Amino acid sequence: MRITRLIGLVLIAVLVSMMIPIQTRAQVAVGISVQIGPPALPVYEQPICPGDGYIWTPGYWAYADDGYYWVPGTWVLAPVGLLWTPGYWGWQNEAYVWYPGYWGPQVGFYGGIFYGFGYVGTGYEGGYWNHGAFYYNRSVNNVSNVTNVYNKTVVNNVTVNNVSFNGGSGGTYARPTSAEQVAARAPHTSATAEQMQHERAASSNRSQFASVNHGKPGVAATVRPADFASRGVVSAKAAAPYNPAPPKNPAQPERPNRPPNSSAAPNPEPSNPRQPASRPENPTLNGNHQADTKRQQDLQKLQQKQDQERQRMEAQHQQEMQKVQHNGADEKRQQAMQQQHQQQTQQLEQKHAQQQQKLEQKSQPGQKEQQKPQEEQKRQ
Repeated sequence: MRITRLIGLVLIAVLVSMMIPIQTRAQVAVGISVQIGPPALPVYEQPICPGDGYIWTPGYWAYADDGYYWVPGTWVLAPVGLLWTPGYWGWQNEAYVWYPGYWGPQVGFYGGIFYGFGYVGTGYEGGYWNHGAFYYNRSVNNVSNVTNVYNKTVVNNVTVNNVSFNGGSGGTYARPTSAEQVAARAPHTSATAEQMQHERAASSNRSQFASVNHGKPGVAATVRPADFASRGVVSAKAAAPYNPAPPKNPAQPERPNRPPNSSAAPNPEPSNPRQPASRPENPTLNGNHQADTKRQQDLQKLQQKQDQERQRMEAQHQQEMQKVQHNGADEKRQQAMQQQHQQQTQQLEQKHAQQQQKLEQKSQPGQKEQQKPQEEQKRQ
């Protein structure tokens, strides 16, 4: 009798687990590896929000056998209480891999990409949830027919250069903050069925491919997912820099897709793109190699120091939030502290980006060797 009852409980548990939406604890790389980076992000305007409960999901370059194609930005009816973390391309293992977006209670790491409309490279400034209702920041969103709105000026601390990938030559140098790492480990949900349909619709439209539109897609943004023909469709205002992929060599087949990472593994940070390349035995080049190595060591030390600063800030924020919650502060006070923490985090990331930029400018490889011939020409 007890065995029969135990078996019944196990069957019920299995059925219940099958009904729970699939969630992933980390943003994992899709099993695709591309040797050429995606084009820059095109410039476009945001269509008007269709109504309450919709959250903006920015456009991005996806990849198929025929190359990169543009998936338009669109308004998505969001799961209540969840925010969208955009996907991003990252330089990993000498190739560009795609880390898909997800829904979660907090916005995680999306490569430091400035997607605009509230996605300023870290966090989200477009709005927040409050008792099941979403409040829109009109300073970054095109809203007019929604109920809950507010105005908050968003200070842009990131250089807007339309870069669409993290790491690699010319990519962003952003690294996950401690708060973003926590968000990546928290339970979150993958893209909705509407979002997947939206991407499939873009992949079946030849005009969305960069090889056809040369970085300026005709449909840059839509009002709703997979609706490419309504009056609210927005075209790109300016073309993104586009570098077509070199023709394939039949004797050298394309590199096979790398297997996806385990869903239980944390989101890997993109590897540092500036690894010293092998160089011929030459005194000048060997000097450049040593300079590259020293620069890498200096950069690693700087990143370690920056990570410690992030951890200290996050620990201090957690202590302050615990005190406020213990003292029974209202929700508005907690939200204000959270927004203040996001601003401080943005300022810290801007400071870190400036430090890395100064370090790069201070120790450019071969810079002294290039200056010497110029100085000799001036003397002559």
